[in-house]
Amino acid sequence: MKKQDRQRLIRQLLSSQDIERQEDFVRLLEEQNIHVTQATISRDIKEMQLVKVPAASGGYRYNMPIQKTLDTKKKLTRTLQDAYVSMGVQDKDVIIKVLPGNGHALASMIEEMDYEFVFGVIGDDSTVLAICKNNDGALQLESNINDLLE
Repeated sequence: MKKQDRQRLIRQLLSSQDIERQEDFVRLLEEQNIHVTQATISRDIKEMQLVKVPAASGGYRYNMPIQKTLDTKKKLTRTLQDAYVSMGVQDKDVIIKVLPGNGHALASMIEEMDYEFVFGVIGDDSTVLAICKNNDGALQLESNINDLLE
């Protein structure tokens, strides 16, 4: 498994459950037939800049850095406000047209936002295609984009 895919899975695990130790990451990934060492998880944690925050159970759990999410949202908002042309939704798909030169960056920022309803995002010079997990997810993404445009 590629590092990028593994780190995406780690972000998904973080959004769905409290993970207190590196060994918990190893175990959860093993349950999905992804074999990694604790050292690999340690490198991922450092690279992803994960932080430990208080957990409801009283201990501490890993979390994405809050500032990174805020920065990505600011960049996404600014890019949309500067380059947005149009958007359309069809079934699970959302297509966003932007000024030339902005598609790749916008696709990357939507990926970084790690919306749970987005399956994947691809972009070229002036177009972004977000494939959502279902029709409601596409409508939610459309709503989020419209909110950022205001």
